[in-house]
Amino acid sequence: MSNKDYANRRPAKRRAANVSKRKAPQRRFPFLLFIITAGLLGGFGYFLWSINNSAPDTEVKTKVVEPKAQPKTPQKDPNALPPKPKEEWTYQQELENKQVEVDIPEDTQPTRPYQMQCGSFRKETQANEMKAMIAFQGLEAQVRRAEGSNGVWYKVVLGPYDRKRAAERQRHILQRGGLNGCQIWFWEG
Repeated sequence: MSNKDYANRRPAKRRAANVSKRKAPQRRFPFLLFIITAGLLGGFGYFLWSINNSAPDTEVKTKVVEPKAQPKTPQKDPNALPPKPKEEWTYQQELENKQVEVDIPEDTQPTRPYQMQCGSFRKETQANEMKAMIAFQGLEAQVRRAEGSNGVWYKVVLGPYDRKRAAERQRHILQRGGLNGCQIWFWEG
């Protein structure tokens, strides 16, 4: 295959001469489109002309009525609405002095504490790297070794927590730091 420089190649004289001799195709006048447009405009104009004087002539007859003497006691319309009542809102003043008291029983301790697992790895070095990333967020994590039917796993866990709310609070700290895979579980020992 030969190496040719197509970018800097000058066009041949024959090609340039053929290009200049070609004429652009002439566009014919769209008679069909013109006929359809003229027909639609004519039909619309006829429609407007036909409805111009088709309304029945109704003359407005006005009659001058002289006012009658008003009776001494005005007659009340039985269908008249009562006057609009004035709106008075007092809940803002009432809420300023209110206090909400919530009774929480003392013995609402969970039966099992919670733990948060942020990762499970085959290599202990990977688990220790995640533990270091969690330590940069100001939290303390442990790496636990677990042996199962499919081999050895190294789990990165935080906790135990007495309440799920404490675990959620620390999970939000980790999410703000970019660690989004943490799950909260009941601690099994």
